[in-house]
Amino acid sequence: MTDMPATSPPHRSFDLAAWRPSRRALFWVLGAFVAGLLLFLLVWRGGDSDFYRAGPAAPTAANPHYAPLPAPMAGDSDEVSDIPVPATPATDNGEQPRLVETAPPPPPPAAPAPPPPQAPIATSQPQPVSMPAPRYPAQALRNGEQGTVMVSAEISENGIPSAVEVARSSGSRQLDRAAVDAVRHWRFRPAMAEGRPVTGRVQVPISFKQ
Repeated sequence: MTDMPATSPPHRSFDLAAWRPSRRALFWVLGAFVAGLLLFLLVWRGGDSDFYRAGPAAPTAANPHYAPLPAPMAGDSDEVSDIPVPATPATDNGEQPRLVETAPPPPPPAAPAPPPPQAPIATSQPQPVSMPAPRYPAQALRNGEQGTVMVSAEISENGIPSAVEVARSSGSRQLDRAAVDAVRHWRFRPAMAEGRPVTGRVQVPISFKQ
């Protein structure tokens, strides 16, 4: 008996078209997906959405124990303070101490202003050193006018008369004017005070006689 050669089974190729679903099956799958999506939206908008919330977190440590707070003090319900206010001690006569506001002390009196400096008092009078004779007015001479004029003059520190006036008139206006003009040209040794020249005043008689 002769041996027959072994033959391998025939090779079958994979048919992709046989595994492809039909068009009707695709429509059923798509419709089921859309229906499930609509049902999910209806449940989510229904208000009870606790099914997707996370549960309470597990405690990580033991809760600490705190001492209870003191009871509120008796008083108005609108103003309740949990901080006790210390009572104010009373005085011996039973009165509560009060805060007395004292007025600030008055400002110290202002120092008086220093008096103005006074001019040094002259210890000597001005002395004439140059005395030109007065001019006798011609009209007064023709009219026979005569008399004595008392002239008051203020002598400056340099010995020059700064203000000259008639202290007592002779009765003749011309003689008074001539006497004033004469004293204005006089020169004096000024008055002295504390070793230095100062302003002084003198009265000089000027006589007119024919």
